[in-house]
Amino acid sequence: MAIPVYLEAGSKRAFACALDWPGWCRVGKGEASALEALAAYAPRYGVVAAEARVPFPPGDPDALEADAFEVAERVAGSKNADFGTLGSPLPRDAEPLTAEEAARQAALLSAAWSVFDRLVAGAPAELRKGPRGGGRNRDAIVRHVVEAEAGAYAPRIGLRLVAPPPGDAPALRAHRDAILAVLDKGAPAHTGKGWPLRYAARRFTWHVLDHAWEIEDRREPSAG
Repeated sequence: MAIPVYLEAGSKRAFACALDWPGWCRVGKGEASALEALAAYAPRYGVVAAEARVPFPPGDPDALEADAFEVAERVAGSKNADFGTLGSPLPRDAEPLTAEEAARQAALLSAAWSVFDRLVAGAPAELRKGPRGGGRNRDAIVRHVVEAEAGAYAPRIGLRLVAPPPGDAPALRAHRDAILAVLDKGAPAHTGKGWPLRYAARRFTWHVLDHAWEIEDRREPSAG
């Protein structure tokens, strides 16, 4: 069975996102390369699904090809797509959530945090720089993820959060639990003037995983 995705294309880059799998979104120089990147990251997303105990698409994730996807929708991307950031919610994101769907998306976000934490714990403080010498180091990435969730994302789902201090595990758990409590709801699908909950789950989970995989890719190679 084909995996439904949507494509969001800017003038320079495009996103491909799996509609039923929050956070499984990748960017490419065009639609074709975005779909190829999405397929290439299936094994990594499979780790998240396994952590959440959610059955992943049938077949071997390691052998998934771009033709496994069915493009269900195309949306015009804003400048956000060109900067590597997801754009606005889809009209379908306003559809009501069942209790099962809401619990599933919360489980996948929780699993993404777990994967992120493991990768952080296994990474050195100094990460390999990008081709132009850029990129945050490990602790700066951790701060960025938490601060974005508290300052930019949480208000969009009706929460007022303060980013927990680095190393404060109880405060971090409370921060995440507050977010999950909102996402783990059925109807209504919306939190007022903010983000629809389907989009919120996609955006939170994508951001966590994008930086988790960045850390994974930028770890210094082991000696030998």
